[in-house]
Amino acid sequence: MDTVTLQVPINKSIRDRAAIVAEEEGFSSLQEVVRVLVNKFAKRHLVLNAREPDVKLSAKNEKRYLKMLADFKAGRNIKTAHSLEKFFAQLEA
Repeated sequence: MDTVTLQVPINKSIRDRAAIVAEEEGFSSLQEVVRVLVNKFAKRHLVLNAREPDVKLSAKNEKRYLKMLADFKAGRNIKTAHSLEKFFAQLEA
């Protein structure tokens, strides 16, 4: 079997915390975790999601947001400033 060494620069404190979690999860080492994950990833058995979690608004703010969105789409309650001075004047009003 041909093997290669994969070197991944990582912050020491993150590595140490990850090693603790790996041990808690039953892995013999952090290297084993990386081998398992890379193997599953290569077989497309592991899907990574790097998105930020969706924000969940309260019912009150959801209603407010939807009204603002509808107003924006309809062109209501929108102010336009064609200069920096007019923009700041609107902010101060």
